Amino acid sequence: MVKYSREAKNGSKSCKAMGVDLRVHYKNTYETARAIKGMSLRVAQQYLEDVCEKKRCVPFRKYTGCIGRTPQAKEFKMSQGRWPVKSAKILLGLLRNAESNAEFKNLDTENLTITHIQVSMAQQGRRRTFRAHGRVNAYMNCPCHVEMLLEEKAESVEKPAEETKAKKFTKRQLAKRRLKVGGDQ
Repeated sequence: MVKYSREAKNGSKSCKAMGVDLRVHYKNTYETARAIKGMSLRVAQQYLEDVCEKKRCVPFRKYTGCIGRTPQAKEFKMSQGRWPVKSAKILLGLLRNAESNAEFKNLDTENLTITHIQVSMAQQGRRRTFRAHGRVNAYMNCPCHVEMLLEEKAESVEKPAEETKAKKFTKRQLAKRRLKVGGDQ
């Protein structure tokens, strides 16, 4: 059994999904996952479909080197963004898997929220490229592992109204209050 980096607070009200050694760029997947964290399942699925159709962008917050600017990133109060379609499709597949896991556990799929999503680097694949003058350079790829945890929102319970205690004043504070109330006597 694969170990997750975080366990749910209430295991019966949550579901998990994991992808190992996925052939997608780590940096793109990291930014895409960060964009959907905290969203509900349906909102995240719609967002990723919009990214695939290039209607909405993924804001790049950490890995910003040579990332172009787009007005679609204003939605997130950022200027840099891209449309990582392959990463979005992979995450959509993981969300679909998590949804089927939730249905198996008889959870309400309309009420699920992504509470934890983590992307970590996997072992790089080694290839080589041939350069001028008989030299050979490394030609690595950067796959990743993705794990996510979806939890059902707990019904909010209203806090009962507490009785407010009467404020206690010192003799000095009472004297000052009498002076303010009395005016110039």
